[in-house]
Amino acid sequence: MAGRKSARAGKTYKYDYDNPLYLDPLLAMDIMPDDKPFDPVLAGRSILRAATVGSLATLDETGHPLATLVTVATLADGRPVLSLSDLALHTKNLKRDPRASLLLVAPGGEGGNPLAGARISLSGRIEPINDEAAVRRHAALHGDLGLADFHAYAMDLERAHLVAGFGRIVEIKGHELLNDYSDCADLLAGEKMIVEHMNEDHRDAIELYATVLLALAPGDWRMTGCDPDGIDLISASGRGRLAFPSRAHTVAEAGGHLKTFAKEARSVQA
Repeated sequence: MAGRKSARAGKTYKYDYDNPLYLDPLLAMDIMPDDKPFDPVLAGRSILRAATVGSLATLDETGHPLATLVTVATLADGRPVLSLSDLALHTKNLKRDPRASLLLVAPGGEGGNPLAGARISLSGRIEPINDEAAVRRHAALHGDLGLADFHAYAMDLERAHLVAGFGRIVEIKGHELLNDYSDCADLLAGEKMIVEHMNEDHRDAIELYATVLLALAPGDWRMTGCDPDGIDLISASGRGRLAFPSRAHTVAEAGGHLKTFAKEARSVQA
């Protein structure tokens, strides 16, 4: 798959683990650079972050599996988040037995030969989570349904089965897929404020992040998340991720990166 010109990188590339971003939905499945050793954990994290829908398998009252389609997002640390209706059969199954599996496919892998796309099967327990961030992050991608019977659920990962191409089939321990942000409490607590502030007052900067630094198509770009390692963007034309040059532990550090990004993008335009 051909790369794109990114003003930030100054070169054409596919997926750079030193600057982990996905440029658009199709490029997101190209997570195995030819010039770097294959890293299954980073590949798995890429799919976790990029996928927005998945196939959820739960156990019914007879012990038989039931597969259903669900929308997904992630918490900052990478745990999958679902918004499930109390009326849905899969929710009733989870309340009786939280053991479940979730299949995620890298965006772009759904078309053409589906077996050629990178995918990951997650196993663990899916249970309700009382966390404002879970609700907010899911709504940022899929909208707020505003229905009283929908509630946030999170998956505690126990293990994962990654298929990322020929000869690249790997079993991964669940905890290896998660980011350790225990030293980033200030930023995580301020994520909502950062995202709201940027979307309300700096949409022009977000547009520059997407179109200049990530070389994405112009659109009504907005920010959906800000974690210690970067920001997530979305528009009607796709999604993007712009990585911080170094981990941001605080709101101030993240703000510094965002200001630098804007300055960098404007200098390219000048």
